[in-house]
Amino acid sequence: MHRIRSTVRTSVLKIVQVEPGEFYALFWSFGYFFVLLCSYYIIRPMRDEMGILGGVENLQWLFTGTLLAMTVCIPLFGWVSSRFPRRQFLPYVYLFFISTMLLFYILMEGDVTPTNVARAFFIWTSVFNLFVVSVFWSFMTDLYSNAQARRLFGFIAAGGTAGAITGPALTALLVQPFGARNLLLVSALLLLLAIICITKLTAWSVSRDTLANESHTQDEAPPENPIGGGIWSGITLVLHSPYLLGICMLMLLFTTLATFLYFMQAQIIRDAFIDSVQRTAVFAWIDLAVNVLTMLTQLFLTSRLIKWLGLAVILAIIPILLAIGFSVLAAAPVLAVLLVVQVIRRAGNYAVMRPGREMLYVVLSREEKYKAKNFIDTVVYRTGDAISAWVFAGMRTLGMSLSNIALLAVPLALIWAWIAFALGRQQTSIAESNRVLTRIRVDKDQGN
Repeated sequence: MHRIRSTVRTSVLKIVQVEPGEFYALFWSFGYFFVLLCSYYIIRPMRDEMGILGGVENLQWLFTGTLLAMTVCIPLFGWVSSRFPRRQFLPYVYLFFISTMLLFYILMEGDVTPTNVARAFFIWTSVFNLFVVSVFWSFMTDLYSNAQARRLFGFIAAGGTAGAITGPALTALLVQPFGARNLLLVSALLLLLAIICITKLTAWSVSRDTLANESHTQDEAPPENPIGGGIWSGITLVLHSPYLLGICMLMLLFTTLATFLYFMQAQIIRDAFIDSVQRTAVFAWIDLAVNVLTMLTQLFLTSRLIKWLGLAVILAIIPILLAIGFSVLAAAPVLAVLLVVQVIRRAGNYAVMRPGREMLYVVLSREEKYKAKNFIDTVVYRTGDAISAWVFAGMRTLGMSLSNIALLAVPLALIWAWIAFALGRQQTSIAESNRVLTRIRVDKDQGN
């Protein structure tokens, strides 16, 4: 066992810069994101198939239903996070989704009509995905400093990608012999493992803070105390911060373009494949191909690109590439081109854009990291989904072709790139200001 541990440590050190005392936390962070996304990606192909069973022409209603569900969940999360320390409310979030997952396991065997179950499952899975991943990254931005995030977030994100590779692979291999319903139990078990990872990381954080004898400012609650604030604090924090409003704009543009591509994909896959199980397997293999490319980038390029190019450039790269992709798609709106653009968008988001976007929160307060971030990652994200879904449906109803829609997406991608670049520069400025203030505070304490 010691030899295996030593081999793993040596291999990790060749890929990422790990400083003394960080390896334990990095291991559990990697494992946490692995089991989390493995759990989700086991059922993601089921969600995409449920969307088709519920009617491709009704997808905009499903996106609207997801937004409404998110709106209900936000004040509940605000209430829980205000009253319980993170070592408690983080597991509570996952236990809630485990229980609802088991409920769907029962419903898929019951007398409820398949269409209603399919639509409810699509909405629930969409909420599940955004909520649990948002909570994960809130925890990561709370655990690690800005300097650590720049070195470690790429590798931690690779843990999620490894899970995202394993999940659809399991679904593609097991869905036909065992049936989709039984995969829900596997997904629920993986969420239980995520709770164990939270426990390990919380213990590491407490031990680190105790050894360092860190002091906390009066406006920042110690990590293991409740965050405080009201149930609507996430919204008010966003409305009073130009920086957070900028992240909202970034998120709206990101999800708008992602939704356009998702609707195009749903229509093409529906027309190309007749059998339900076959479509589920195809969705799984698409996920697998995207995630293999993503993981290779995360392991060997992400942290290096951030170091070489800086956060601002990294955040702008993917929307610029997507603008080029939409231009090509406008000229040739065919399956092969669409799939290439989709791979660029998804792999680029997971490997580069997502870690960079999460770094925007590292320099903020704990309440902003959990409440404001969760509001942006869920309600703002799904608002963009819902609005863009209705816009897409309206454009198709008016007779617009996929080529014309792709052409309209080009300037949106360029605006996204400009906002992303500006936010990256502002994050660097805030980080430097925080560093100076910390240095002044330390010097003052030492003087006393």
